[in-house]
Amino acid sequence: MGTNIVFIGLGNMGLPMAQNLVRAGHAVTGFDLVQASVRQFAAGGGLVSDDQAAAIGQADIVITMLPASRHVLGAYLGDGGILAQARPGTLLIDCSTISTEAARQVGRAAQEQGMPMLDAPVSGGTAGATNGTLTFMVGGEEAALAAARPYLDVMGKAIFHAGGSGCGQTVKICNNMLLGILMIGTSEAIRLGVANGLDPKVVSDVMAKSSGRNWTLDVYNPCPGVAENVPASRGYTGGFGVDLMLKDLGLAVESALASGASVPLGALSRNLYSLHSKAGSGALDFSSIYQLLGDKA
Repeated sequence: MGTNIVFIGLGNMGLPMAQNLVRAGHAVTGFDLVQASVRQFAAGGGLVSDDQAAAIGQADIVITMLPASRHVLGAYLGDGGILAQARPGTLLIDCSTISTEAARQVGRAAQEQGMPMLDAPVSGGTAGATNGTLTFMVGGEEAALAAARPYLDVMGKAIFHAGGSGCGQTVKICNNMLLGILMIGTSEAIRLGVANGLDPKVVSDVMAKSSGRNWTLDVYNPCPGVAENVPASRGYTGGFGVDLMLKDLGLAVESALASGASVPLGALSRNLYSLHSKAGSGALDFSSIYQLLGDKA
């Protein structure tokens, strides 16, 4: 059996990531508050345990994929948290998208206890997580990244070292701010074409081969029925939730305020996603912003 790994957070992203590690031959023990996810992980060959502390104490690597900064801070720094349970030398990898400062806070605490730690948020969505084609944006020491690379390679196709602790989170925030802006712009453009009597697939195909081309057009079209196997064509279920995008855009705006950067489109995108969430769409995929721009907008 391969490396002994504990994976905490078996959600839409974490579950397929952990499953890919299992398929690669590693002993992976999975934990999540949602027991249905744990059962699904076990059905695919993953290990489960009722004793998280014992599992972490025996792990070579602990990987986390959690919703927000407060969850990561609690998981690592809370009473009986990961830093209290893991052995010195255990490699810690947090793949959550959180604030730069939260990542640095946890990283400093881990370093003080002799545990190398990386912030390694991802891009590529649930399809990338399932197919093992994620992009990892990594902050931390070179030596820690070298130790983590064989496992990141199982889950992704591209690994970028952004710099020291917290830098992975900073570049992820920049990326997701741009993604939110692009999704709104793509939705507006398709809506404009439809309002003028055009077939949304024709509009999308033309833009995808022209100067308006972007990732949302290529692989994540927001208009129902235009592309197969995307959230828009299954009622905006699965994928990356509106509330998660809203969280990331909030992190971008907070980072801009702290650094004095100007992000007018990022701030506007955050406001639009906030309206969409408050209208009851928080659990839908973020491409459902297309609905906000419809006839009743």
